Amino acid sequence: MLDIKFIKENEQIVNKSLKDRGIKIGIDILLDLYEKRKTLLIKAEDLKYKKNLASAEIANLVREKKDSRAKIDSMKVISQKIKGIDKKVGELGQKIREISLTIPNIPHPSVPVGSEPAANKIVRQHKDLPKLKFEPRTHLEIGEALGIMDFGRASKLVGSHFSLFKGQGAKLERALINFMLDLHTRKHNYVEIWPPSLVNRSSMTGTGQLPKLEEDMYRLKDEDYFLVPTAEVPLTNIHQNEILKEDDLPIYYTAYTPCFRREAGSYGKETKGLVRVHQFDKVELVKFVRPESSSDELESLLKDAQKVLELLELPYRVVLLPTRGISFAAAKCYDLEVWAPGIKRWLEVSSCSMFNDFQARRANIKYKPKTGAKPQYVHTLNGSGVALARTVAALLENFQQRDGNVKLPKALVPYMDGRNKIE
Repeated sequence: MLDIKFIKENEQIVNKSLKDRGIKIGIDILLDLYEKRKTLLIKAEDLKYKKNLASAEIANLVREKKDSRAKIDSMKVISQKIKGIDKKVGELGQKIREISLTIPNIPHPSVPVGSEPAANKIVRQHKDLPKLKFEPRTHLEIGEALGIMDFGRASKLVGSHFSLFKGQGAKLERALINFMLDLHTRKHNYVEIWPPSLVNRSSMTGTGQLPKLEEDMYRLKDEDYFLVPTAEVPLTNIHQNEILKEDDLPIYYTAYTPCFRREAGSYGKETKGLVRVHQFDKVELVKFVRPESSSDELESLLKDAQKVLELLELPYRVVLLPTRGISFAAAKCYDLEVWAPGIKRWLEVSSCSMFNDFQARRANIKYKPKTGAKPQYVHTLNGSGVALARTVAALLENFQQRDGNVKLPKALVPYMDGRNKIE
């Protein structure tokens, strides 16, 4: 969330940000409400001052055994006025918050202006694309031929856009999760967390999924809880409403969770296979850092996610997203995309994002500087380290063999009981 004072003092910057993102929000209304609330607060303070004076005068009259009824009646009138103003101040404050929650973060100056994919900036590409000596099959064809995936029975269990892994497919999913968690905890200094798979409205609002994306979320009928769309939500909100010590920073967390997204506006798109599913597994990386180190921490986060793909020997590229491609809460975002030769497409498997203090303001996460200065908001970052559904698709398609088997990268062999292929 942007600071209302920042919006007031930097109206042109905010309006440019909204224009660059292609979002139409009238911040004039927000600033008008802010000024009205400010005026009422000044009026309330004046009335409270008068009430205090009247209270002192009443006390003197009582001590002197004089008639204080007129003053008491006067103070009651003042009290009623204060009560009425406080109510209006509260109502205006709520309206200000509601509008503020709909204003996205301001893109970092290095973010290209424009829409995807035209304005995407390819930062780097790792490995040449594979040149298979036979016509590659899709991961759907490979998975069903090997008997490791069954979308038909998954559909019977719940509906379309869900997957079911079995045998070596289930083993591969678990192997990938363990491999990534071990890498991030042993080599990249993240602390592993096993969070709940349900979060409340406050947590979803804190990281920016609500109110904007509520239609894309799975919500419980009888309680205001949501299935996690990403472990970013519980990991970031671990420190909701806390003041950390500067010496505690940086804090790195990683977690595996299943992720659930309705993606209400995407029906009919990419309907087959693992490219777009409503439930998928993901290992997430979250950072809490000092403001001055935020940009460096983003580059470090990106390297941590890249290392996963490098050890999996997958061809990938790094894409800097433009203003209309980054998420609502992000100030800057890199996507990691892996090549899938069967479907002949680049698939996004990770988004590494820097949020500055946007999420911290919404979730009220601060730190106390060692200098003794007043608490400041931390900066938060997160990235997939990485998402599994599309990574599995890329693995199957890149390592498929002419005989129908799938070779496994060396990094996964220990996690697959020493097997170097799925057959």
